[in-house]
Amino acid sequence: MLAIFQAAGWPIWLLLIASIVALALIIERLLYLRRAKILPRKLFDEVVQVYRSGKITPDTVAKLEDNSPLGVVLAAALRNVDAPREVMKESIEEAGSGVAHTLERFLTTLGTIATLAPLMGLFGTVIGMIEIFASPGATASNSALSHGISVALYNTAFGLAIAMPALIFYRHFRALVDSFVIDMEQQAVKFVDIVHSGRK
Repeated sequence: MLAIFQAAGWPIWLLLIASIVALALIIERLLYLRRAKILPRKLFDEVVQVYRSGKITPDTVAKLEDNSPLGVVLAAALRNVDAPREVMKESIEEAGSGVAHTLERFLTTLGTIATLAPLMGLFGTVIGMIEIFASPGATASNSALSHGISVALYNTAFGLAIAMPALIFYRHFRALVDSFVIDMEQQAVKFVDIVHSGRK
């Protein structure tokens, strides 16, 4: 592998750094964006029970907020449980936008790498071509020619090899975040309906 990097020339090291960053971000997001961690299955029912028992304390709300992203949204609802429906919904929307921003963390960087990697590979290709044409025409050896071509092809291949999985995971994580946000909104609206139907 080291021989391939040496043959590919210095532009490959930029791609290597990009691949390490992309891999780290993919692993981090895979560990963080788990449904059980973002949307705990029994949390909604527990919050409804707390509301119906009337035991809403600042400590309970704080624990709920620390529980999960869904807990942050439902905690905003509990804080405004005595407020009008519109105020309650506004507080939920504000909390939801903050949670959505947290869930989308690092996705812009991953998307940038997916877009930039082929361009970095193309940059390496151009460098390889320059090395070929910079060789003295009359004395250009086969080794100089093959080195320039190897720099070009290795960089192109490595750039594409980074971009394809990075783009796949970027799209996957975006879809996952969107589905989480929709689920949280639905559960929050359901809680608002329970609170306000109980007042009628």
